[in-house]
Amino acid sequence: MYTPERFVPDEDSVRDLLANQGASDLITMTPRGLLATLLPFEYAPDAGEHGSLLGHVARANDQWKQPVRGEAMVIVRGPEAYITPTWYATKREHHRVVPTWNYMIAHVYGRLVVHDEAAWIEAQIRRLTDRHESGCPAPWSVDDAPAEFVQRQLRAVVGVELVISRIEAKFKLSQNQPQENLEGVINGLQARGWADDAAVAAAVRAHDPRSATA
Repeated sequence: MYTPERFVPDEDSVRDLLANQGASDLITMTPRGLLATLLPFEYAPDAGEHGSLLGHVARANDQWKQPVRGEAMVIVRGPEAYITPTWYATKREHHRVVPTWNYMIAHVYGRLVVHDEAAWIEAQIRRLTDRHESGCPAPWSVDDAPAEFVQRQLRAVVGVELVISRIEAKFKLSQNQPQENLEGVINGLQARGWADDAAVAAAVRAHDPRSATA
């Protein structure tokens, strides 16, 4: 991944992105060519030397059956937003500004391991479900469903684990802009209010290279 130095995040920020990800792209090179599946993963930081990403795919999905050539990759995305140059203070001075895109992303590489043990799959699904249900007013539990139904559903999926070997991450959050432009980006995002705008505004503030907390 092309990553100018100013957009390289610290390790704690990368771990936070992995721990709070939603659905991510599992990509493998196989004898059939490149295959990709969008999956919700959970991050296990203490698994192995660099941690693991744990998920599951439909048993009918052919990707898990295909031999992987080289490393597998999971693309983890954080919030992202279009940045209009009208938010830049310097536009009013010289108009030498262009639109851009702010985003947080990690390319996570490693060895793909398939888990076809019912206990592993059930434990992974329970942990993943509990994490995403934790913010709901009335969290749903796997135990809310009939046991026979749950077992039937578990037989329809296969567990996958990316044993992490390396991570390339990039947080492009207006760090290359002068302070007055960065403040304009934050204010513009907060005022516009599109899907990820509030989260991106908070990330821009948190990763301001001139901030004592960045």
